[in-house]
Amino acid sequence: MNKGGGMKKMKYVLVTGGVVSGLGKGVTASSIGVLLKACGLRVTSIKIDPYLNTDAGTMSPFEHGEVYVLDDGGEVDLDLGNYERFLDIKLTRDNNITTGKIYQAVIDKERRGDYLGKTVQVVPHITDAIQEWIERVAMIPVDEQPGPADVCVIELGGTIGDIESMPFTEALGQFSYRVGAGNFCLIHVSLVPVLSAVGEQKSKPTQHSVRGLRSLGLTPNILACRSTLALEENVKQKLSQFCHVPAENIITLYDVPNIWHLPSLLRDQKAHGAILGALNLLGVAREPNLKEWTSRAESCDMLLEPVRIAIVGKYTGLSDSYLSLLKALLHASVSLRKKLVVDWVPASDIEDETAKENPDAYKAAWKLLQGADGVLVPGGFGDRGVEGKILAAKYARENRIPFLGICLGMQIAVIEFARSILGLQDANSTEFDPDTTSPCVIFMPEGSKTHFGGTMRLGSRRTYFQVMDCKSAKLYGNRGFVDERHRHRYEVNPDMVSTLEDAGLSFAGKDETGQRMEIVELPNHPYYIGTQFHPEFKSRPGKPSALFLGLIAAACGQLDSLLHAHKIPNGMAKKVSLYQNGNATKFAKIPADGIYSNCNGVHA
Repeated sequence: MNKGGGMKKMKYVLVTGGVVSGLGKGVTASSIGVLLKACGLRVTSIKIDPYLNTDAGTMSPFEHGEVYVLDDGGEVDLDLGNYERFLDIKLTRDNNITTGKIYQAVIDKERRGDYLGKTVQVVPHITDAIQEWIERVAMIPVDEQPGPADVCVIELGGTIGDIESMPFTEALGQFSYRVGAGNFCLIHVSLVPVLSAVGEQKSKPTQHSVRGLRSLGLTPNILACRSTLALEENVKQKLSQFCHVPAENIITLYDVPNIWHLPSLLRDQKAHGAILGALNLLGVAREPNLKEWTSRAESCDMLLEPVRIAIVGKYTGLSDSYLSLLKALLHASVSLRKKLVVDWVPASDIEDETAKENPDAYKAAWKLLQGADGVLVPGGFGDRGVEGKILAAKYARENRIPFLGICLGMQIAVIEFARSILGLQDANSTEFDPDTTSPCVIFMPEGSKTHFGGTMRLGSRRTYFQVMDCKSAKLYGNRGFVDERHRHRYEVNPDMVSTLEDAGLSFAGKDETGQRMEIVELPNHPYYIGTQFHPEFKSRPGKPSALFLGLIAAACGQLDSLLHAHKIPNGMAKKVSLYQNGNATKFAKIPADGIYSNCNGVHA
């Protein structure tokens, strides 16, 4: 892009939302990034969250969906997971801006005396800090290529008009003026509802939303309207007239079978032309090539043969709590030409206590678990549902059902093994029973019991395989080590490892010290694997996570052929695994994803 030498000018695309929250701004921003990348541009992303938390690490998944973990240990909003998956990039913690981070940075400067005695105010000090943060982070390379990207896509969380986002809208209004026309494009995502009584698309909510946007100093270049069906021409004309946006720059984001269709949907409505025109890039970018995206989306729609995976967890009432898990399962099932069906099993519902208190829920939960082809036990915090997770692990182990336990899921697999095989009836984690005489899982020495934010073992860490003749090593391509992301403050007790291994449990992966257990396997089981790390965070649509691929393959009876197909001969040590160190793409709400769920009509 930089043909004339010197420093190239960063281009910015801002995505805002109006009328209601939950319109899919994150998926829209990700799809815009995919479209621009398909035009030959390098893209980076920033997510602005107006809440006061410094990061997402201390928030309940019920509150805000899953906490997504980055390579650098940043605990961030789940939309950064969308960006990484869609765009095949690796973001940093600074790519997630929060009110807490901004205010903390400004207050730290004030305490140092950087403002030279001035009265520190929202304008200009907070708004300047926001703009400086955006400009600094936009220049960080995220695609493993030298130099900054061409375009930075910024998503402003929340809804236009929210009190908490006012400093950001003010800052972005100033920012658009500062960087100048030709370097800034604003895309406003809004709702065009259809009232069932009338059956007519209503444009008034979007009109009011744009009026509010303009009053805050921001002028939309493009309107992206969420609706069940494509916008009618008269509605488009009315929006153009009252919102002062050319009709060709009004795009409908109507419902699609799965979200991988979104980049093509934007391309077909010439969204790239409108964005490139606003950014003065029409002479630089090429026509978008979305062949891979289109074929993947279409093949996903045509999958018929189901594979049922039971997710036994605490937060099953909100599928966003397990978003990356769902994506990883989807990536693996699509690559194996299977239609993913997720059965949500609330962990507490399969406990003996529920059998007495709510026998119907108990029977329903066990029926789902027993009907599954594979069992996945994800991470979590707190003791609610732990005994149910232990029962799920026991069921999968005894009945030779493919099982994958992640983080806490691995720890409960170890606890269950100690109870059932070693006969240690009070085996437990000190997280749940501090006084247990058989502590299988203990608090890590470097953790903090008084401060919870950012004090866990976080980010990308290296796991070294101790045994090469095991399923996990083979799935990772017979590599000596693997880098995966972590988020935990408890670990398997190293003092109990030799006893557990003597009884038949194999700790196939450990950290560089050999004292921290990373991967556990049951060698005599068709597929029984637990990991302390979170492999789901590096799964990508074209590059599924190795262990999720193994779970789906085992659930379909294809594991042996998969292991044989990807066996790496001796002497090819440098060969890179097809599944390792994934790249990015993304998801949506499940029916739009190809994932089907039993959860009261709520799609995963």
